[in-house]
Amino acid sequence: MDFSSDTSAPTHPAVLEALAAANAGNAPSYGDDAVTAAARAALAEVFETDDFDLWMCASGTASNALALSCFCPPTGAVLCHEGAHIAVDERGAPEFFSGGGKLQLLPGSQGKIDETALRGALARINHDFVHETPAHVLSLTNLTESGCAYRSEEIAHFAALAHEHDLTVHLDGARLANALVSTGASPAEMSWRAGVDVLTFGLTKTGAIGCEIILLFGRARAKLAELKARAKRSGHMPPKMRFLAAQATALLQDGLWLELARAANRSARQVANVLCAVDGVSLAQPVDGNEVFVTLPDALADRLLAAGAKFYPWPDGSYRLVCSWVTSEAEIEALRAAVASNP
Repeated sequence: MDFSSDTSAPTHPAVLEALAAANAGNAPSYGDDAVTAAARAALAEVFETDDFDLWMCASGTASNALALSCFCPPTGAVLCHEGAHIAVDERGAPEFFSGGGKLQLLPGSQGKIDETALRGALARINHDFVHETPAHVLSLTNLTESGCAYRSEEIAHFAALAHEHDLTVHLDGARLANALVSTGASPAEMSWRAGVDVLTFGLTKTGAIGCEIILLFGRARAKLAELKARAKRSGHMPPKMRFLAAQATALLQDGLWLELARAANRSARQVANVLCAVDGVSLAQPVDGNEVFVTLPDALADRLLAAGAKFYPWPDGSYRLVCSWVTSEAEIEALRAAVASNP
């Protein structure tokens, strides 16, 4: 019963097969190979545009920090939710990569930025006031760190507000697939069509070994040379990029990445139903994806842990259980049995 994280899940067999195929013979380095070209073509089809550039990394922290550093100068700030991954879980990587850029934290329920707080932060931007740290980027996360989904229209609304103040819009899409299948939006509708300039597109949590793709859309493509230079300087220029690209191509083919996210989301709803059938258990957040945040009586939490369930307490006092593409009916039934074993 491993509900600890979707990064704990194994790699999908299709990815391993694609890696074996990419391992045949020599290929040019640093992304100038046929496998990476095929991945770019697949991305163009998935996102319904050819107006983008890309860079591949092995971790979400690297992709977020690299992407943000291209748009936030050392004297500027990034607006983000106070619980965002870039603020809480990346050990200052965005600040480090940007050479001192500041994260300006905003409140909001469900891990979503409160619109009133965002409007206030935007209104305070004054590049001529030396005592101010003006914002240059708005960073959103989908799914949020509370497991909730921004709808495409919400992203578009916030992006329009940010663009009115000349901010770049960044979307942390570590669990983008889960948000897409939950809301029914297309990848294009939730990214460039909604006004997203730079997307960190995560496939690691969906079935890859480690594949995170920075996508620069439209005007953001002007930063490609700087992105490559920063990737090189920070040690995130994969010499054998074809092995990252092969993972992406395998998952994007025939919508496999969305199929796997759909399975993970379905399992999460089952887990929520199992737990919420118990008196004293309630959802702390809506289940919009593959994560379940619940309040559990201490006795029940202890009993589940003793039965071998793996999950974590969350800072808001709830517990987080995460499902993946490989979460099985057997695990969910084992959870049901542990819940029912009240002495």
